[in-house]
Amino acid sequence: MRIAMPFRLMAAALMLVFSMVSHASYTQTRHPIVLVHGVTGFNTIGGLVNYFHTIPWNLERSGAKVYTASVSFVNSSEQRGQQLANYVNSLGHSKVNLMAHSQGAPTSRVTAALIPHRIASVTSINGVNKGSKVADVIRGVLPPGSYVEGGVDAIANALGGLINALSGSNNPQDGVAALETLTTPGTTSLNNALGWKGVNRNACAGTDEDVWINGNRVKFFSWTGRGIWTNVFDITDPFLGVTSLAFGSEPSDGLVGVCSTMMGNVIGTHYDMNHVDAINHLLGARSLWTNPVSLYRSHANRLKNRGL
Repeated sequence: MRIAMPFRLMAAALMLVFSMVSHASYTQTRHPIVLVHGVTGFNTIGGLVNYFHTIPWNLERSGAKVYTASVSFVNSSEQRGQQLANYVNSLGHSKVNLMAHSQGAPTSRVTAALIPHRIASVTSINGVNKGSKVADVIRGVLPPGSYVEGGVDAIANALGGLINALSGSNNPQDGVAALETLTTPGTTSLNNALGWKGVNRNACAGTDEDVWINGNRVKFFSWTGRGIWTNVFDITDPFLGVTSLAFGSEPSDGLVGVCSTMMGNVIGTHYDMNHVDAINHLLGARSLWTNPVSLYRSHANRLKNRGL
């Protein structure tokens, strides 16, 4: 008994050390993670407010190398995708994992089509992969070429210019192009151009995880939520409550229908999380039942375990 005790203590100590090492590398993917913002998004404003609130730090604290891309505040997914491809090339890594929110998802799919040899995976988070009924409604009340459309476009472009100044970016802005690309017809046109890779043309479902683009295998994943009113202290919830009316009885996150978000390997669609919660905003106000940060961390571990 006396002889066995030191061995038990040594085994316990080794298990503790192994647990600490494992936790320290929990999110340490083989390839860096690039976070991609959605429409009317940014990387950071003055270094004080991040689009992905606390998410980069929560990934980095367990070993991940994380970048946050800056693409146009408002523009087409094609233009944003080219900007993102240029950014990825500038990083100098052999491959990266793209984790994208909202319009960041079709943006990233364009990038994967342009430089598939540099993309290890694309993850869509509440992504607009088949269009948004909210965009359809807005397009319906803004007749093309009308004074109203011109006024809204001017405001959106001006806001984009302000975001450029505050974030130190110099991205071109085009509010009308952003609206068009997020409508159901606009997204369908994009999906046709991309060959519907990773997106199920005929069903409310995902596709295979492995997507082949010009001979390159790119892993596709997605998740979303179907909550609207998730926190009484979150001032964005009432706005999403109004926009959710565009979907009728169809489940959505307030801005994107659940079926529209599905892409590749669908990790989950049941989370109590709205479109803003998905990036841990407003400033961390969220549902008691879903922690968006944990979704990013567990997914980074998933990528790690797949050798990505």
